[in-house]
Amino acid sequence: MTGKKEAVQALCTYVVLLVLLLIAVGLRLFHLGLLESLLLLLIAGIEAVIVLLFFMQVRASGKLIWLFAGGGFLWLGILLVFVVSDYVSRSWWR
Repeated sequence: MTGKKEAVQALCTYVVLLVLLLIAVGLRLFHLGLLESLLLLLIAGIEAVIVLLFFMQVRASGKLIWLFAGGGFLWLGILLVFVVSDYVSRSWWR
């Protein structure tokens, strides 16, 4: 019985990921400028969390796995802050 439940959950997760992909592709048609980039980053983050929780089965794991998964996202956030600060501090930006 649990195998069928897991298969349905995996299929629903896959469909949600496909819908988010279609939304991201559709956003590219409207040329929204900076808002488009922010929305695409938000969609990518949601997709990453869905993959992490369901396909990588972190949701059903212990607290140590949650700690390392959270640490990975924290590290990603730190790297993104460094990249954005470097990009903004360049002289050609102004």
